[in-house]
Amino acid sequence: MVGVLLSALSGLLLSLAYEPVGKWWIAPLAIGLHMYSMHLTKGKLISAFVFALVFNAIVLHWSSTFVGSLPWLILSIGLAVFYIPLALVSRWGISIYPIVFIIMEEFRNHFPFGGFGWTRLAYTQADAPYARIAAIGGSIALSSFVLLIALFLFILYQKRFTLLPIAPVVFLLVPFQLQIPGTTEVLMIQGNVPKFGLDFNSRAKAVFNNHLNLTNDELSKNSNVDFILWPENSVDVDPFIYPDISNALNKIDKPLIIGAVLVKGEKLQNTSILWDETEPKIYIKQHLTPFGEYIPIRSIAKLVSPLVDRVKDFEPGDGANSVFTIKEAKIAPIICFELLDDSILHHAAKNSNLLAVQTNSATFGMSAESAQQLAMTRVRAIEHGRNIISVSTTGYSAVIDRNGKVFQQTSMGTAESIRAKVELLDGQTPRDKLGSWAMFITIGILILIARRAYR
Repeated sequence: MVGVLLSALSGLLLSLAYEPVGKWWIAPLAIGLHMYSMHLTKGKLISAFVFALVFNAIVLHWSSTFVGSLPWLILSIGLAVFYIPLALVSRWGISIYPIVFIIMEEFRNHFPFGGFGWTRLAYTQADAPYARIAAIGGSIALSSFVLLIALFLFILYQKRFTLLPIAPVVFLLVPFQLQIPGTTEVLMIQGNVPKFGLDFNSRAKAVFNNHLNLTNDELSKNSNVDFILWPENSVDVDPFIYPDISNALNKIDKPLIIGAVLVKGEKLQNTSILWDETEPKIYIKQHLTPFGEYIPIRSIAKLVSPLVDRVKDFEPGDGANSVFTIKEAKIAPIICFELLDDSILHHAAKNSNLLAVQTNSATFGMSAESAQQLAMTRVRAIEHGRNIISVSTTGYSAVIDRNGKVFQQTSMGTAESIRAKVELLDGQTPRDKLGSWAMFITIGILILIARRAYR
């Protein structure tokens, strides 16, 4: 029983490493405590499950904002199942804890329904002094380093000493350079919405007008910008169908990137559009949000929530037009949930010199969802060596440099704009040069450490 209670406590502590508390140093302490609880208890299966259930339920509580508790509980329980294999420490010892944890974390990033890696350990570490590890070995390496610190603390508690668990700190010494071919002036518009909730876009014209009016106001004050960036769902209808919207967009005398929903037959497309009256460039979101933009196993999902009937399935894109060129800027749009997809981020960084994240937080109100997504974006900036401009309908919007530092940030639930002169960056981080090899190398290192940690 004591071990289970300690597992619950460690889960609670780990949740504090995520926003809105967001203290990076809590993560290795919480994991170290869970290692101790797993060492202490005979009920390792239940201890692993309780640990994961507590921390996932707290971190993801925002998912219940407008849909109720049942989907949130199902999500939390489903994710907690992925941590049950941690019970294998009963057979091979605590030294395999980091390996099992990372393998299950990576598995969860891809399965089911394309994966849901929102609670990746790496996303708690944007402010950590060793966060640069993400640029060397990716988010998987950063998550692994947290686990190895926890293992090191557990070994010290047992009055044993070894430098092996923190050996990957040498990754911090790996040199790499990025080039700066120029800069770009961007005007980011956070227009806000009339109300929060699942039906925020029932007033799509009002949301559009919010962004349009704020844009015109800002340009009347100072029109010296290279392009304007609007968020996801800022045009929550098909602008090619509504002449009044397309005409209003045509009057903006600057390159403009919008987030719009296009109609294609019976399905919808979530898009980022570099607006041009004669030849617009359209990027279609590739990684759709399960149960948000499409409903898997719809017949079963209806038993959980009647709200699924309100979700019309979107159609994913194939990655075409994944870069918008404006002067020297090669801008890769990343639409909201795509931030979780390693492959999309890798290809976006490889082909661009600036990342533009377009998101919409209106469906989660004033919850911690937006702050957690911002923390995730900061880690992605480090990982891929790109400055990121991230804009939301209702917050947070921010300018983030390649070291994960936030230079400008809006408040939540307000109409605001950001003007920024942003450096364009060419070249690749070691993580992007390695590609998928970063994962195999990291797991290989964990295996070597597990084999020698207790010798």
